[in-house]
Amino acid sequence: MDMFTMAMEDSLKRNAPLADRMRPQTINEFVGQQHLIGEGNFLNRAIKADRITSMILFGPPGTGKTTLAMIIANSTNMRFEKLSAVTSGVKDIREVINKAEEDLKFYNKRTILFIDEIHRFNKAQQDALLPFVERGIIILIGATTENPYFEVNKALLSRCMVLTLEHLERQDLLNLLKRALTDKEKGLGNYNVDIDQDSIDYLITVADGDARVLLNSLEIGVLSTPSDEKGLIKIDLGTIRECIQVKKAIYDKDGDEHYDTISAFIKSMRGTDPNATIYWLGKMINAGEDPKFIARRIIICASEDVGNADPTALQVAVAAFNAVSIIGMPEGRIPLAQAALYVATAPKSNSSIVAIDGALDDIKNLETARVPLHLKDTHYKGSEKLGHGKDYKYPHDYPFNYIPQDYLPEGFKDKEYYKPSENGFEQGIKERLAKLKKD
Repeated sequence: MDMFTMAMEDSLKRNAPLADRMRPQTINEFVGQQHLIGEGNFLNRAIKADRITSMILFGPPGTGKTTLAMIIANSTNMRFEKLSAVTSGVKDIREVINKAEEDLKFYNKRTILFIDEIHRFNKAQQDALLPFVERGIIILIGATTENPYFEVNKALLSRCMVLTLEHLERQDLLNLLKRALTDKEKGLGNYNVDIDQDSIDYLITVADGDARVLLNSLEIGVLSTPSDEKGLIKIDLGTIRECIQVKKAIYDKDGDEHYDTISAFIKSMRGTDPNATIYWLGKMINAGEDPKFIARRIIICASEDVGNADPTALQVAVAAFNAVSIIGMPEGRIPLAQAALYVATAPKSNSSIVAIDGALDDIKNLETARVPLHLKDTHYKGSEKLGHGKDYKYPHDYPFNYIPQDYLPEGFKDKEYYKPSENGFEQGIKERLAKLKKD
């Protein structure tokens, strides 16, 4: 490395964001993820024993995936190589692997290859890694914010341990903040900072478990606030709000948060919890989720989980979809909330979906049944010669517009697909059907 490159690297290091400067170098400095790096837990033991295996570090941004990889690099006797899936291709992978083979062959030295954002590698790029991971030429450590069970090839995934990192707890973030304010070498310890408790609480809240957001927002607040005549930099709630602007819910429209949040929303409606329902709805609206997607899920829940216990729920849900289509957002949040709350508080019955799925299962798995002659179509000339409609009883010719007769095909006459619940409107349906059968 020449003197100009050294000078550039030194400048980049000094001017790096606070989150990069405060990155822990050892496992003892690491904050959070005690289920992985706590004393006696898997990663702690593996690092201390220098027995690293291929792994995928999966978790939200700012939870320490890259930091853990660097800690492994600092504590192992293996050679460490780093690639970014954003900027690297198959050629870069092959170069690393060729060097890894040479080091293993001539020096008996193994190589760890860290790939950041491994989910961005396409199938061909991931396939290029597979034989070398399998043979042990390289130890692969991948980091991803996307669910590896969806984004990483199954063959590659089967050769790696998946370690899940969680959002940092409030106490973890508080410890990081205090460390940053007192560290004079890498942090903000050389600044005379006075930050009130309200600002600290707000900063931790909006960071949403992301250490990077916490530290970089804190740095912006300190560096952008002039000191007073005594050299004191006072950070108040207004300053922190300006540094962060608007808190956005952690949400990825194509990944886990999208599916997990809509799942929580539907289960809250199904579970008759209006408060949870409106919370998850608010999270999706705040994150910019497609309102028609939300409305479609309310329609499904209205039919699947409410059904005939309250037939009006489906009408309200469909009306909400139409309303959102007409008026758009942000006003569309109101009919969405109205429909979601109606479905959440309505009596519940899944009898409709149980009925149709039971019928479909029989149709798929049992012998195909023929339509009984008395039910066959008679609206064409000559149908009577075929016996169609013979002995059919027209219900409206009888009292209460009902007459018992067989409507199910031969072999299915004892089937009971629809079993009305005793909830809401469906209780009346159940009583009426029972009375007709009795009479």
